[in-house]
Amino acid sequence: MKLVSVVIPVWNHAKELEQCLESLSKQTYAPLEIIVVDDGSTDRPVTGNREPGTVRLIRLEERRGAAGARNEGARLATGDYLIFVDADAILVSHAIERMVATLESHPDASFVYSSFRFGWKRFPSRAFDADALRRGPYIHTTALMRRSAFPGFDESLKKFQDWDLWLTIVERGGKGIWIPEELFTLSIGRKGMSVWLPSFVHRLPWAITEEMKNYRHWEGVVKKKHGIES
Repeated sequence: MKLVSVVIPVWNHAKELEQCLESLSKQTYAPLEIIVVDDGSTDRPVTGNREPGTVRLIRLEERRGAAGARNEGARLATGDYLIFVDADAILVSHAIERMVATLESHPDASFVYSSFRFGWKRFPSRAFDADALRRGPYIHTTALMRRSAFPGFDESLKKFQDWDLWLTIVERGGKGIWIPEELFTLSIGRKGMSVWLPSFVHRLPWAITEEMKNYRHWEGVVKKKHGIES
């Protein structure tokens, strides 16, 4: 069985982190290497009463943001497969087993991703399509990838780090496989370093103007980086 490295960036998500770790402890796949990267939390996340060595907690000396925390976790990871899990994510028990089996049955694929829930709302995603990916993001950060395919997150981006990641992998010849099953749920009351909102929220008429401007700015930065016409 190939080792899967699970990297969890965290900033002020202590309570949510424990729930996330609990869901990982129930995974039907082993072995797992779990690396929690604390990016300067004030609520001091702990790993709970777990077997020694099952969870590695890394505290960064200086705040680096979500992308930097993920990169540091990846640098320390030793697994053949790599997956980034948000601290407020809860995975179904067979999530990693399902992802590993799918990736191993598709040797030409670089990563696998699934549908998921954001609170009560279902995000079905879609079958992998490189052209559709260039038109807009539809793959969440929580996807299993071959470690050899991971190019690193662009730490200069304040938004769309995940979209940029998948675009970079695809531009290097990689491709993804979609699992049409909800394998994890994200908290609807998100806070901390990995605050994420679905794109439709930013298009609502009552959305905060400055937030919309910020969203559009970073969307434009990523498009320019990858030569995508607006």
